[in-house]
Amino acid sequence: MNTPLSFIKIITYTLIFWFTPVLAQNVDTISSDDIEFTEITEDTSTSNDSLSVLDQQEKVAQALQGSTVKAGDETDISLWQIFINGLLFGFAAILMPCIFPMLPLTVSFFTKRAGTRARAIGQATIYGLSIIIIYVALGMLVTIFFGSDALNALSTNGIFNFLFFLLLVAFGASFLGAFEITLPSSFVNKIDAKSDQGGLIGIFFMAFSLALVSFSCTGPLIGTLLVDAASKGDRLGPAIGMFGFSLALAIPFALFALFPSLLNSLPKSGGWLNSVKVVLGFLELAFALKFLSNVDLAYHWDWLDREVFLALWIVIFGLMGLYLLGKLRFAHDSEPAHLSVPRTFFAIIVLSFVVYLVPGMWGAPLKSVSAFLPPSATQDFDLSTGITVPSTAAHGSSVKKKYAEIFHERGTPKGFDPYYDYQQALEVSRELKKPVLIDFTGWNCVNCRKMEANVWTEPRVRELLNNEFVMAELFVDDKTALPEEEQYVSTYSKKKINTIGKKWSDFQAATFNSNSQPLYVIVDGQGKVLVPPQGADYDPQNYIDFLQSGIKAFNK
Repeated sequence: MNTPLSFIKIITYTLIFWFTPVLAQNVDTISSDDIEFTEITEDTSTSNDSLSVLDQQEKVAQALQGSTVKAGDETDISLWQIFINGLLFGFAAILMPCIFPMLPLTVSFFTKRAGTRARAIGQATIYGLSIIIIYVALGMLVTIFFGSDALNALSTNGIFNFLFFLLLVAFGASFLGAFEITLPSSFVNKIDAKSDQGGLIGIFFMAFSLALVSFSCTGPLIGTLLVDAASKGDRLGPAIGMFGFSLALAIPFALFALFPSLLNSLPKSGGWLNSVKVVLGFLELAFALKFLSNVDLAYHWDWLDREVFLALWIVIFGLMGLYLLGKLRFAHDSEPAHLSVPRTFFAIIVLSFVVYLVPGMWGAPLKSVSAFLPPSATQDFDLSTGITVPSTAAHGSSVKKKYAEIFHERGTPKGFDPYYDYQQALEVSRELKKPVLIDFTGWNCVNCRKMEANVWTEPRVRELLNNEFVMAELFVDDKTALPEEEQYVSTYSKKKINTIGKKWSDFQAATFNSNSQPLYVIVDGQGKVLVPPQGADYDPQNYIDFLQSGIKAFNK
C-alpha cells in the first residue's frame, strides 16, 4: 500500500469523521409532516395556575432576547456540516478504483488535445465545473422529487429510516465485493459517444461519462451522503452535500492540469485501491446501524439495546482491523506481498478503537462515541447500577409519573428520575417550590446523548439536577399513540396531534419558538421562563452557570 502522506491524511480524516462525532457536531432538528405544531391544549385542571398561550409566548419572546438558541444559526451550522461531509466523501471517492486511475489519463488527454498548457488548463477547469454542475443537479433533483416537506419527514419517519438501514447495508455489501451497482450499459454508451464531440458540449459529456462509469464505486458514497443530508430535514441539504462532494472530486483534475508534474508523485494503481473500498464498506455497515437504532428506539421494538449495538460495532471494526493486517481477504483482493507501514498504522487505529469499545459492554460511558450509541438506559448489564436513583418519594411528592413506563427504563440516563409530563412537573414544582428544568429531547437526538454522557455525568451537574430542580424530560419524536380522549386537532397547524412526540414537539414550537433538540428551558411553577433557554453546550461549567442562574432567578 504505497500511499503517500497526502492520501493517508484523506483516509485518516474520513476515519476520524466516523469515529469521533465531536469533530462533526450535529444540530438535531426534528421538523416534519409527522410533527405538527399547535397551541397548548393540555390538561386543563391546572390552567388557572398557568399562563395563557399568548402571555406565555410574550414572556418567552422577552426571555429569548440574547439567547443562543437561533433557528437560523442552527440551519447554517447544519448546512456547513453537510458540506464538510460532502468534501470528506468526495476525497474518499478519489481513492476509489474507478476514479483514481482516471486522474493521469484525463489530465494527459487534455494536455495532448489542447496543444498548449493554457488551453489544457481551461479545458480541465471546464471539466471540473461540469462535474460540479452534474452532481449539484443530482442533489437538487432529490429535493424536487421528494419535496422539502418530505425531506423534513425523513428524520423521524420509521419506514424511511428502516429503508435507509437496508440501503446502507446494500452499499456496504457492494463495497465488500458482493456485487456491483451499475447503470444500464446502453445509457452509459450513449453518453460516452457524445463525449467525442468537440467544444464545451464534448467536455461536459466527458464529465458526465466519468460520473456514470464510476457509479459502481461512487454510487454507495453518493447514496450514503444523500441519505445523511436528506435525514437532516433541510431542503438544501442534498444540493449542498453534492456541491461539497463534486468540489472535492473536481479539485484534483484542475490541480493536476495546472501542475502536470505532480502526476509523477501519484502512487501506482494497485490492490491498495480495493483496500480503501473495503474499509469504506465496513464503515457503511457501522453507519447503517444508527438508522436501525433510530427506528428501534422511536417505535419501542427493543431489538438494538446499547450492548447489542456495541457488540455489532466491535465485530465490524474488529474484522476491519483483521482485514488491514491481511488476515482477512475478499474476492477482489490481491494478496499483499508485505504489510506496509501506513496499513499497519491504520490497523493500530482501528484495533485500538475496538479495545476502547469493549468496556462499554459493561456500562462504560464511552464519551467520545456516546452520541451515536443508544441511550445508556437501554444497557441491560451495567456495572454502574450502584448509583442511587432518586425515587418519586425522594422528591417528596406522591404524584404517579405519567408515561414513566415508556421512557424511564430506556430513555432516561441512569441516576436521574424526571417527570415525562409538563403539567405534572409544574404541579410538583409548586408543591416542592423548586424550578422546573424542561429537557426537550428525542430518541434520535445525537446531541442529547452527548450532553447526557459528557455533561450530566459531571458530579456537580448531577447534584444540581437531582436536588435543585424538578426535571421534565419531553421526547418530541416518540411514536406512542395518545389515548383517544387526549388526541386533538391543532389550532395552530390544523393537523391532528395523536402521539406523545407530536404533543411535545407541538408544545416546544408553539411556546418556545424552537424545534431543535436538545433545548433546556428553566421555568417556575406557573410556566414562566426564568432565564434564556439553552441548547447543547458541552462545557460542564457553562451548563452549571446556566442552572445556577435559573435557581437564582427562581429564588427572587
